[in-house]
Amino acid sequence: MRIHNPEPNPGLGMANFRKISLNGFGDGYNAYAYSMVWFKNHLYVGTGRANLALLRHAMPSVKMETWPVDCPYPVFSPEFEQTCARGEIWRYEPISEVWERVYQSPIVRGRDGSEFARDLGYRSMVVFQGKSDLEPVIYVATWSRSKGWGPLILRSEDGKHFEPVSRPGLSGYPITAIRLLVPYKGKLYTAPTGASGGKVNDAGVAIIYETDDPAKGEWRAINEPGFGDPSNVTIYELAGFGDYLYSGSGTLEGFQVWRTRAEGKPPYHWTRLIRGGAGRGSINQGVISMLPFKGALYIGGGIQNGGYDNRYKVGPAASEILRIHPDGSWEIVVGNARDGKQPLSGLNAGFNNYFCGYLWRMGIHQGWLYAGTLDWSVILSFNRPEIKKTRGSRILSAVGVNNLVDSRGGAEIWRTFDGENWLPVTRTGFDNRYNFGIRNIVSTPHGVFIGTANPFGPRVGQWHEGEWSYVDNPQGGLEIWQGT
Repeated sequence: MRIHNPEPNPGLGMANFRKISLNGFGDGYNAYAYSMVWFKNHLYVGTGRANLALLRHAMPSVKMETWPVDCPYPVFSPEFEQTCARGEIWRYEPISEVWERVYQSPIVRGRDGSEFARDLGYRSMVVFQGKSDLEPVIYVATWSRSKGWGPLILRSEDGKHFEPVSRPGLSGYPITAIRLLVPYKGKLYTAPTGASGGKVNDAGVAIIYETDDPAKGEWRAINEPGFGDPSNVTIYELAGFGDYLYSGSGTLEGFQVWRTRAEGKPPYHWTRLIRGGAGRGSINQGVISMLPFKGALYIGGGIQNGGYDNRYKVGPAASEILRIHPDGSWEIVVGNARDGKQPLSGLNAGFNNYFCGYLWRMGIHQGWLYAGTLDWSVILSFNRPEIKKTRGSRILSAVGVNNLVDSRGGAEIWRTFDGENWLPVTRTGFDNRYNFGIRNIVSTPHGVFIGTANPFGPRVGQWHEGEWSYVDNPQGGLEIWQGT
């Protein structure tokens, strides 16, 4: 008897996608689709606001000929707080094709008596049922302000009303952001990601918390800070895979990957699988994404601040995808050959793109793994650098900045059915150079939804007739795309 093995479904290409939201839901300050979940027949999107305006305030050492976006209001001024800084949550009903804003950060009063937006954005969102929840609900992690009291966890039963329920640990630390909410074995896990002083991806401490009842706020630490290694300054990613909870850290010596069975009494026993950026050192600075796929754990790396760490002078360098097997062994999927290991895909770091600063987000839809990047080449439009003897400068000399950005600017999405053979979906940010990052990929009964990072709004710098000016940018602000 002959057994017929059906061919895999063809997957989604550029022609299968349509844009369902543009210009940050009509507000270019909605810059990042920070978080996305499917809940009760709706797609939910948590935004990050005015990211480039905030970066200019937090990191004045970053120099360009002109700042990419117009920053008309000083940070913490009443105009900035009301107009630019209030994080939002939106939801979409696919049948009616209607978007609705269901939450906006409140304005609160700080220790100094000033008023400001409590939440700049919502960097993580998950559907989870804790001990006190009668059914699955939405939990949301906030990005707080340097003047505030630290990040919160919000909870919603109906997707319309969101209330703070807890603040995970770390009193006394200047923590401002949580990037992770990860369910595993009936518990919810999180870790601090950012701190005040412009350290949006550097908490200064690598510690993980768990709870089986986030509504009650009963969080407990499950590892020794930094796993006993002070070079681990933050936890970027967590993922449950098989019998283990995996952690990916950020360190100037190169990321580390640890795992635990998460059993017994915390702090749990952890085993390190990878150190030193998997043999690549500091240019594999952090684990940015993690996702189990067909029997292996795929991890995407990157260098903070878009592929060049200005604060610590790391990079620029293109990012890699590795995969870890249940026995703890690992392989290079997309990346640079070293130590006898070759990239299984035949593709070098960044899918052969020097400007790929992150492998930012991965998602699975109908048996295909989709990987989205951050491409920082658009930044060259605002800063004509002195030509130096680097690979990047040779590319610029050969093709020119404008030609490069016009033809290749924008984030990339690639897909694979087996983890080794990859096909491009888009290499130009869905034909928008300002979509410089793919921030979320969520599979639903109505197709796969992809949210971009696009902080180049509402007004963007433009060089014209020998001078810089700011003009309205109809392609600025996050976008949401639906693939079916």
